[in-house]
Amino acid sequence: MNKNILKRIYFILLVSIVLLVPLRASSAASFADSDIKHIGYPTWFKDTPFFELEEDLARARSDGKQGLMVLFTSEGCSYCHVFIQKSLGDPEIASMVRKHFDSVGLDIFNDADMVDPDGKEMSVKEFARGEKVEFSPTLLFYGKGGNKVLRVIGFQSPERFKKILGYVIGQHYHSESLSDYLNRQSINKTAHAEKHLKHNRSLVLNRNLLPTSKPMLLIFEKTGCDECDDFRSDVLRLKQVKNTLKQFEVVKLDARDDKTAIITPDGSRTTSSSLFRKYAFSRVPAIAFFDMGGSTVLKTDALVLRQRMMNSLNFVLEKAYKKGWSYQKFARTKAIERYQKKQQINR
Repeated sequence: MNKNILKRIYFILLVSIVLLVPLRASSAASFADSDIKHIGYPTWFKDTPFFELEEDLARARSDGKQGLMVLFTSEGCSYCHVFIQKSLGDPEIASMVRKHFDSVGLDIFNDADMVDPDGKEMSVKEFARGEKVEFSPTLLFYGKGGNKVLRVIGFQSPERFKKILGYVIGQHYHSESLSDYLNRQSINKTAHAEKHLKHNRSLVLNRNLLPTSKPMLLIFEKTGCDECDDFRSDVLRLKQVKNTLKQFEVVKLDARDDKTAIITPDGSRTTSSSLFRKYAFSRVPAIAFFDMGGSTVLKTDALVLRQRMMNSLNFVLEKAYKKGWSYQKFARTKAIERYQKKQQINR
């Protein structure tokens, strides 16, 4: 048989196998988060050198839209790149956003002047800092009156982002949290029912009652969570991550556990589920870091792959927060160091 025909048959079979194999929901988020990517916003984002969010909001209001969507990114951010390509690049999602919101993209390290939704003048960098934008991408939704109605952190798959848009467009934030809304929307509540997270009768995490020389990492999980399984296998079990985690006290908590009494690192009494809600987490896995004194250093429910995990661990270990650095500034510095090192090796 002709070799070209054989190649064609092989290709067709390969494509067929790929299409037939069911993909896990998290597979869309499988990318190398150490890659440095150029950030280009969708063509339907507002393209202007002047960031007049107050005027943008007024224009959206006059056009009958619900408000403004602001996407914070940082140049080189692979999470931002994939979110823009996969989720905002989805025609259905683009249509939903454009119908209900005007959209603006901002780089969190931009020194350019801007006007925020309340009419205050500042730099983009100051605006990001004031809005406590720690991870990129971060999405902020503003209502017609300029009030912030939702903050969403990290890469969102197209499937999840459609649900988030449904939450905002339907104005469900008036009556319930995003976490509760997404739980109601879930179609996989009973998956992996055979797996159960261990409940403790009580858990003392207070750093004064149990003095230690190690910072603490809390990992929130829940039963039947594929993403939690992926986080354990694809991130926590990596040799580099495992070795670094030895320098931490690591505690895993069930995000739905409302029975186990917890004394938190800062000394307050609560339960895992209450602590999960207090941090405004909307998905698992979620992580929270504490210093030796019990103060919160870093927390997020954003997607965390290998490089972001290593950056987070080192951000805490190197105490970059004491220099007033944000996580994203630390991560950018490390990315530049990796790039320079790679350039030197390639010379």
